[in-house]
Amino acid sequence: MRFKVAVLQFTVIALSLIFAAGANARTINLVGFGDSLMAGYQLPPGDGFPEKLQAALQAKGLDVAIANAGVSGDTTTGGLARIDWSVPDGTDGVILELGANDALRGIPPEESERNLDQMITRLKERGIAVLLVGMMAPPNMGADYAERFNPIYRKLSEKHGVRLYAFFLDGVVLDAGLKLSDGMHPNAKGVDVMVQKMEADVTNFVGTISTVKK
Repeated sequence: MRFKVAVLQFTVIALSLIFAAGANARTINLVGFGDSLMAGYQLPPGDGFPEKLQAALQAKGLDVAIANAGVSGDTTTGGLARIDWSVPDGTDGVILELGANDALRGIPPEESERNLDQMITRLKERGIAVLLVGMMAPPNMGADYAERFNPIYRKLSEKHGVRLYAFFLDGVVLDAGLKLSDGMHPNAKGVDVMVQKMEADVTNFVGTISTVKK
């Protein structure tokens, strides 16, 4: 009889712990904030980077939701103008990817840096973690422009103490088979490569958020 009572008590305690863990668990809400590379330019629904990254992370057992806040053609100036309302309250982390259009238009890198600086500052003031995603200037902009533009992401990462993924198009930019006919944007296979290369960094990013939010 005492054995049955002990087993019953153990079962009740175990179930209580399971229910408590379930109650404490919650979805980590991320926002992919960027330009056409984030938005999924000319790709079918579900083939954009945020959607495929979310699926990959969920397949690993992570309770993560990633909203797509990419706007085609957006510059860092446009991003700064919409950062407050495009990233809703309740967001835990932002994957911040902007600057490609700045470089294509020859916008002074110092202006791009100031805009990104202010975006990171605003997000941090709201208690939102940031994973900064770097870009590289196209070769046709010349060596001087590249020397001024390319380092801004590392500088901002170090200044604000935020994580950095060095180059969003890593593994894609030099492979025509992974890009659309415009030679600039990734196709669905290209997005798969980007997700595969970035998945570990985002997993670590989510892990830091989960630790802080407990």
